[in-house]
Amino acid sequence: MQYDVIVIGSGPGGYVAAIRAAQLGNKTAIIEKYSVLGGTCLNVGCIPSKALLDSSEHFHNAAHAFADHGIEISAPKINIEQMINRKAGVVKKMNDGINFLMKKNKITVYNGLGSFVDKSTVNVAKADGTSEQITGKNIIIATGSKPTVLPFIPVDKKRIITSTEALNLKEVPKHLVVIGAGVIGAELGSVYARLGAKVSFVEFADSMIPTMDKTMGKELQKAIKKLGADYYFSHKVTGVVNNGDDVTVTARNSKDEEVQITGDYVLVCIGRRPYTDGLNLEAAGLTTERGKIEVDEHTLQTKVPGIYAIGDVIRGAMLAHKAEEEGVFVAETIAGQKPHINYNLIPGVVYTWPEVASVGKTEEELKASGKAYKVGSFPFKALGRATASGDTDGLVKVLADKATDEILGVHIIGARAADMIAEAVVAMEYRASAEDVARMSHSHPTYTEAMKEACLAATENRALHA
Repeated sequence: MQYDVIVIGSGPGGYVAAIRAAQLGNKTAIIEKYSVLGGTCLNVGCIPSKALLDSSEHFHNAAHAFADHGIEISAPKINIEQMINRKAGVVKKMNDGINFLMKKNKITVYNGLGSFVDKSTVNVAKADGTSEQITGKNIIIATGSKPTVLPFIPVDKKRIITSTEALNLKEVPKHLVVIGAGVIGAELGSVYARLGAKVSFVEFADSMIPTMDKTMGKELQKAIKKLGADYYFSHKVTGVVNNGDDVTVTARNSKDEEVQITGDYVLVCIGRRPYTDGLNLEAAGLTTERGKIEVDEHTLQTKVPGIYAIGDVIRGAMLAHKAEEEGVFVAETIAGQKPHINYNLIPGVVYTWPEVASVGKTEEELKASGKAYKVGSFPFKALGRATASGDTDGLVKVLADKATDEILGVHIIGARAADMIAEAVVAMEYRASAEDVARMSHSHPTYTEAMKEACLAATENRALHA
């Protein structure tokens, strides 16, 4: 079969690229290694983890917050099987939705391992042992990423697990040791902390979510500490041993002293690696650099004309929405359009509670660059809406150019931060000043008033409610 566009991988980047290519009139096929579409994000990442995060938040509120609202119930119990079943149901609905979109847009779906035969031919090795070859004028590589594992951490998927297994545990751990306090570690650690597990974070860096603004890490640490979490920052893990009924993690602290932490489960969250296994890139004339495929920054085309790569297999943050933007970008580029992506304004989100969301420059980045800036912040505890809902942890932090007042970065920790950050993205896309946002009417009472107040604080320090 001959196609205008072949997409290898059906995660957010891949299936969105296929949809946009089909919308633009191209005969399109998509190849997926597994039996279901959606990739890591839908099946073992973004969607199922958010389902569990919401379930754990409901349980935590029932156990700790309902009485304050005048709602009296007997002590809630956890049905972990139903919690996991609900998560699976959410995933299936999303799977079905993507299947519908493929049919609606007349995209041919191939299930099997896609690998290059040459620069325009892809072999699809199917589960039943058969194979089929298809050719394409343009090929988009969107095969995503897998959890990073290290040789001295023997992941057995039983007691020593990755995020994939953490989404399907049959019990709430008594003591969950999380190696890595980045986005994935923070999210899944908070799920089980809210369900009653003792959680210990072991992190090589000196704070939680170390790639984000330092203020966010400090505030998130304080919030999760209320759930009883322990932290071992500036600790380098040197070994993990499964003892049968428990697991021991050995690490060295900043003083080079050995520390041992024992729990019944160890969750390894030390990042993700680009997944290009089995693609046979060499047959197409492609290689990787530190695991990633090199692409032209203006087109996302590889060094081989007609072959493109997007998402986690190329440079930049490993984010589903970044991959989606790149998928649309490549489909439109193939169609002869001139699309644009502003990588500085792709937000990052941590779906803990409180949520964390950031866009633009961090304060640390501005300091390192020597840029003159000013800071405005506003605490959620001073918001009427946050006080009414009981979600008073957190703040909005706005960084603006000292000379021009243009907003350079926005960092939010608090209720609905994941949704609130969109206002900052829109403002920054139009190069708004802090005063521009401060002078826009915000509904009262809402969480987004904190954005307005933080911008007021950055504008001659004139917040109204703090």
